[in-house]
Amino acid sequence: MNKTPHISIVIPFYGCNTCLTELYTRLLQTLESITPSFEIIIVNDSSPDGAWDSIAEFAQKDHRVKGIDLSRNFGQHYAITAGIENCKGEWVVVMDCDLQDRPEEIPKMYSKALEGWDIVFGRRKERKDNFFKSNFSKLFYYILGYLTNTKQDSAIANFGIYHYKVIDAISTMGDSMRYFPTMARWVGFKQTSVNIEHAERMHGKTSYSIGKLIRLGMDVILAFSDKPLRLTAKLGLGISFISILLVLVFLYGYLSGTIIVPGYTSLILSVWLLGGIIIFLIGMVGLYIGKTFENVKNRPKYIIREMLNFDNE
Repeated sequence: MNKTPHISIVIPFYGCNTCLTELYTRLLQTLESITPSFEIIIVNDSSPDGAWDSIAEFAQKDHRVKGIDLSRNFGQHYAITAGIENCKGEWVVVMDCDLQDRPEEIPKMYSKALEGWDIVFGRRKERKDNFFKSNFSKLFYYILGYLTNTKQDSAIANFGIYHYKVIDAISTMGDSMRYFPTMARWVGFKQTSVNIEHAERMHGKTSYSIGKLIRLGMDVILAFSDKPLRLTAKLGLGISFISILLVLVFLYGYLSGTIIVPGYTSLILSVWLLGGIIIFLIGMVGLYIGKTFENVKNRPKYIIREMLNFDNE
């Protein structure tokens, strides 16, 4: 057996057991048209639909299918991390399991990569997501781009092909917060994108609720940008400037006799000058301290319960 497959496919798997057979069949047809040397790594992120048993069946029939079963649900991007840290391919394709990322688009990205690119993102020229998810994604990437001073594209997600040196670089990142698209952009190398067709979701439903999307957005922004801290400093200066104006207004009122209630002036000044600034800044700093606390605990990014077909290497 070839110990270094030419292409590795990494698939975080959750809630898509009904499409596993179709996913495997279409991947097989696509990959065999490119190279006979490949591996398909399916990372079961504690899917509740009995997916691991199905993955094990495919792994038993085909040694090129490799399974990783996580001990609990860690999240999509942690499952991707588990996959890329255990793959061996010269080229690595990361894709979702629900077939909205079409396996038939892989040759297009692979051909572009052979032109000398280290990263080729699949750019969904027409997203087939629901209205909320599509527009939330646009808003999120706009905010992320602004806060990180980087160019972001809401049409680009996980689906893409990456050279092994890119995957090695991402794997060395010790961030406890994992968000694969941003990490891939951060490591650099030669990057480009190609337009691909994005399919309708035919199986299962998204596991990202509104709350999960908002938490993910906050986590990514806090992990990849310190600009919110700088913005709060600017806001504090702005509030201080307004407070100085209010000091002059209320002081004039006090001296002119317009304000005659004892203690009113000092109370208003203290509330405006100190309350808003301190509470807001403490809250923002607290968020970053919380993330620092998560990092210093140095817990594993994921825990593997079982692996299939990796002992054949």
